[in-house]
Amino acid sequence: MIHFCLEGEYIALYKLLKLEGGASTGGEAKALISAGLVTVNGEVELRKRKKLHVGDTVKLEGYEIGIVNKKEGA
Repeated sequence: MIHFCLEGEYIALYKLLKLEGGASTGGEAKALISAGLVTVNGEVELRKRKKLHVGDTVKLEGYEIGIVNKKEGA
């Protein structure tokens, strides 16, 4: 599992996928989400700008990303 250190209150789902390598571009990330290939906390998520918070887990084709507080991350 990849751990993403959240610096603010939240991050949009498509931005997380782009930053962590699940997608090359924001457009590709949005297409993956629209296709129903992304889950958040075990549920298929179709909202591209879904606000992710500390404790959320995102999965996409072999990627698993956990959102952690910046203080908890390395």
